[in-house]
Amino acid sequence: SSKIRNLEVQSADDVAELKDCIDFSLAKTVSKIEEKLERGGLPEHLDDDIIPSVGNEIGAEAKIRFLKAKLRVMQEELDTVVCECRKKDDENQNLKSQLKESEEELSRLQRTISVQHSQMEKYKTLSQAANKKSEGLQQELLALEKVLQ
Repeated sequence: SSKIRNLEVQSADDVAELKDCIDFSLAKTVSKIEEKLERGGLPEHLDDDIIPSVGNEIGAEAKIRFLKAKLRVMQEELDTVVCECRKKDDENQNLKSQLKESEEELSRLQRTISVQHSQMEKYKTLSQAANKKSEGLQQELLALEKVLQ
């Protein structure tokens, strides 16, 4: 029991990180490890702290239970990460659709601005022509007033 008390608590450093979760399968990974074990490709004593130092003194059934528990924890962590990835994907899709809507709105507003600018130029030209005509009529009116006097 003193050895069990001295058992080191596993930290998050020994948890596998998913670098590329597109083609990741826990079942495939486990089967690959089992194949390596069958072929003798893996050393008998692994130094990666999968089983703590007390693991050498516990029985095979206890090791299996420990590894199954660790596997369940890792599967739960994987499920959490997958769930978070899905949430992030959904959020990305929402943001992409908002961006697309914003770009369409921007395009529509730019077209409206362009139409309004051309109308403004048109009315400006009409106003200048009306001012010239008004000035001409003012000159003609002054001339006629002089003739009448």
